[in-house]
Amino acid sequence: MSYQYAKPLAILIEELSKLPGIGPKTAQRLALYILNTSREEAGILAQSIINAKEQIRRCQICYNLTEQETCDICRDNTRQRDTICVVETARDLMAVEKTGGYKGLYHVLQGAISPLDGVEPDHLTIEQLISRLKKENIKEVILATNPNIEGEVTASYIARLLKPLNIKITRIAYGIPIGGDLEYADEVTLAQALLGRQIFKNER
Repeated sequence: MSYQYAKPLAILIEELSKLPGIGPKTAQRLALYILNTSREEAGILAQSIINAKEQIRRCQICYNLTEQETCDICRDNTRQRDTICVVETARDLMAVEKTGGYKGLYHVLQGAISPLDGVEPDHLTIEQLISRLKKENIKEVILATNPNIEGEVTASYIARLLKPLNIKITRIAYGIPIGGDLEYADEVTLAQALLGRQIFKNER
């Protein structure tokens, strides 16, 4: 007979296991950790989840996560305001921001086109992106969707829509990561690395 958790603990483990990347063992470890914290600490954790759900919204301009009508990036007048980087999710936006190398604006699509998953273009914020480009003085749109089938389809779809607007459209380069070995790269990654090759500058 397998071990049976007390019902409240079993429910907590089940709910935690629904989180992305959290398997049953990790969920169990997290649940037991929570039980070992003080009632006050557990309350702070629970309240922080509730606060985030109640207070976080989508930016009215770029659809990034924010607690105000517009996010910090859209309100920042020091940003390069003639360039928009189009990403699939707020998580992707955060990844680009962590590099510290991009100082322009963003537009978060809220996903990628995937008919098999029931995600069509009108489920994303593509129409809102077009509207922004017609109103704002944007010179370049960087398509930074993920380098997979859905991301490529989404980038191609958006590029076709933007072509009549006479705006510079670029796609992020991707390929072999620094420190990676060619023999471990898959065919698609290696092919894209070759297509995105640049002139080698030997400064010696």
